[in-house]
Amino acid sequence: MLWSINPYRGCAHGCSFCYARAFQAFIGREADDEFQNRIMLKTNAAEALESQLSRMAKRFDYDIGQLRDHIGLVTLGTATDPYQPIEIKSKITRSCLEVLAKYRIRTTITTRSPLILRDLDLLTQMDITSVNISLNTLEPAIIRMMEPGAPLPYKRLQAMQKLSDSGVRTGLFIAPILPFLTDSRESLRELMTAAKEHRASFTMTSLLRLTPDVKAWFLHSLGQHHPQLVPKYKSLFRGAYPDNGYADRVKALAREIKHELRLSGEVPENSIGGCKSGAIDDALTSFKPSMTLLTPEVEQLSFPF
Repeated sequence: MLWSINPYRGCAHGCSFCYARAFQAFIGREADDEFQNRIMLKTNAAEALESQLSRMAKRFDYDIGQLRDHIGLVTLGTATDPYQPIEIKSKITRSCLEVLAKYRIRTTITTRSPLILRDLDLLTQMDITSVNISLNTLEPAIIRMMEPGAPLPYKRLQAMQKLSDSGVRTGLFIAPILPFLTDSRESLRELMTAAKEHRASFTMTSLLRLTPDVKAWFLHSLGQHHPQLVPKYKSLFRGAYPDNGYADRVKALAREIKHELRLSGEVPENSIGGCKSGAIDDALTSFKPSMTLLTPEVEQLSFPF
């Protein structure tokens, strides 16, 4: 069984390709820059998680081993980043981790942020299947263009090495690969070499996915920096996914480089990451934490958790 927790809706990292932008329509909002400028906090996420796990534990007569086996894997960060800047003050992600640690639940985390190192004390005591550091290029200019609020590449690599050195299984999610920007042999090889040098336990690559809402914003952002690429993207992405021939070539290239560098391509079982082009939607539970909107206006909303 697979569950996911996303403590926030919207993400200050502002990745133009983030598939979670499409979820804005569920609450009557747009996939544009509102996504990174109006962040909603699921302020009672840890409370809801504790309530749910406590009820489930009671069903198993508080046998934590049986509960753990029943729950399976819980993932943090399948959509928005659990360590985006507001986490410094809100500590919602940390509070959720404390609950998961209490019940010894297997956990995996995907993030772009070295802020995860703040919680190293917890992570080293938990059953962490993996921490997945998401990064698709070593070029700061591309990061700033497509991920304006995200930490720069070497901060993420340094975080990966620190986690690995502390005994937390950590790997690199090269996601998403951006056509004509980060998909060259040189770019992928440089990034995978850096991953190996910074003690990545595994690497995974993921191609860009552009659903209609996300596609409109992504092409708008791309056009501001590389207008000559917009027609190429429109030709390559007739639907949400790139042309099959292109996809096959890039996948083959990634496998070849991994083989050359003797890098493991094995991702922990069910370790599904987000904060990228999109792997899965949230696995929803029945709880509805309140959310606070980070603007002068305060709203109390309900969203499945």
